[in-house]
Amino acid sequence: MIYCVEDDPNIRELIIYTLKTGGFEAKGFSDSISFFNEMKTKFPSLILLDIMLPGTDGLTILKKLKENAATSDIPVIMLTAKGTEFDKVQGLDMGADDYITKPFGVLELISRVKSVLRRVEPKTKNNVLKAGDITMDTAKRMVMAGNTEIKLTAKEFELLYYLMSNVDIVLTRDKLLDKIWGFDFEGETRTLDVHIRSLRKKLGKYGKAIETVRGVGYRIGAL
Repeated sequence: MIYCVEDDPNIRELIIYTLKTGGFEAKGFSDSISFFNEMKTKFPSLILLDIMLPGTDGLTILKKLKENAATSDIPVIMLTAKGTEFDKVQGLDMGADDYITKPFGVLELISRVKSVLRRVEPKTKNNVLKAGDITMDTAKRMVMAGNTEIKLTAKEFELLYYLMSNVDIVLTRDKLLDKIWGFDFEGETRTLDVHIRSLRKKLGKYGKAIETVRGVGYRIGAL
């Protein structure tokens, strides 16, 4: 699935049509709100992202994606009418994988998309984490508990990813809150506990792998 964030309906529809004609599944969004709402339920294989958007601009969206452990590996192609060298360098320095300037040809778009997907494939192919019988495939955005696929929200996925990236390491509550919710998080600290309980429930009997270290935080081990 490819997501396209573009506020111009004509350009957005053309991109979606072109991608589908090229054999890809695609979905379009006109702004950051609708895009991030969809990201709560499903991650794409690639994102086409315009810079000039209403509300939150494309570079801010890119920054959020790259700072999030669960979405940092999703390839992003910046798609914008801006064509100066500074704009290109800024986007690439922030983590974009490619840059296409409008107007563009449909064949060029398909070629760039295929090129980026080929380029990131070796990196994501081996990006599989395991903790006992819990397996996370970040390329497919899939979590398996035993032989059962587990559906997680974006935050649950990010939290589990960070735990599984540090198997058998005790992670403090402050560290988890900072890493998953950010240093400027102003919500209740019990948010972490709520997400841990939700993860354990969804993982079923395998949820026991997430251990509470009293007075410190949490860790995930191999049952």
